[in-house]
Amino acid sequence: MNTQFRNRAEAGQWLATKLKRYANREDVLVLALPRGGVPVGYAVAQRLKAPLDVMVVRKLGVPGHEELAMGALASGGGRVLNEEIIRSLQISPLEIAAATAGEKAEVARRELEYREHRPPPPIAGQVVILVDDGLATGATMRAAVAAVRRQHPRRIVVAVPTAAQETCRRLRGEADDVVAVILPEAFSSVGEWYQDFSQTTDEEVRTLLRAAEKNLIANAIRAAATEGKN
Repeated sequence: MNTQFRNRAEAGQWLATKLKRYANREDVLVLALPRGGVPVGYAVAQRLKAPLDVMVVRKLGVPGHEELAMGALASGGGRVLNEEIIRSLQISPLEIAAATAGEKAEVARRELEYREHRPPPPIAGQVVILVDDGLATGATMRAAVAAVRRQHPRRIVVAVPTAAQETCRRLRGEADDVVAVILPEAFSSVGEWYQDFSQTTDEEVRTLLRAAEKNLIANAIRAAATEGKN
């Protein structure tokens, strides 16, 4: 392939080719990290004929310097902390708890907004494929893995179009498998591996989730009809 993906949809199609062993299985669930991971996850879910949902992850910002992450929080309560930053800036447990509480409320709000009151999917016993548009430091993905692990899946697969090699090595110690299409030796940002890395909107996320649900229903109807003929 070329050294860049045209866009997130094409990246998802390439990624799906590396996940073929999970296609047409009833125990597979694709969870995408909004916003940018959702177009990638949609393409993967379509190829695998698997359900698609979101795993909302929020950065935990340093008090007074919120652009600097001291950790991340995910749907289901998974949290990872950057102990080095916390120690160096002498951030107190009370400050960490306050930041966590605030982001927990925002995670819940965004889940409702994206799912439009659809219930979260069951995770216990499932093969969960966590998808994002790329991995730089991996902090948000680590929080997502921690959140999914608490819900007793059969297997956790981290799947991304591109990633930093060191980040993948670290994640292999936390997920059951890590899959990437492009693993460059020199990695400075996710966006450099896309021709179009424009921001995904909340409305695009909702539209893709609705479309994924409709496609899954249509696939089930076709499968039932085929089985009936046999």
